[in-house]
Amino acid sequence: MEGRKHSHEFVQHYQGLVGFGLDRQTDEHSLMIYLQKFSDDGLMAKLIPRMGDREIEETFLLLSRILREHLNEREYHDLFLKD
Repeated sequence: MEGRKHSHEFVQHYQGLVGFGLDRQTDEHSLMIYLQKFSDDGLMAKLIPRMGDREIEETFLLLSRILREHLNEREYHDLFLKD
């Protein structure tokens, strides 16, 4: 679909605690914050060239496995590929 863009709104507005191990909701919110901050273009431009081949492969495989396990094909196309 034309005009569908990736968004990172949660990190812009979240006011709660960022930390792990307190409760499920805080863990989920913290993971969203970390992932949205992690995927920032500036950070990725600096970090990825410093990663080893194995780290790049491991990261790609982990993310691919999570997508495969938790999204059906339609969700994958709509939510991840944005097509």
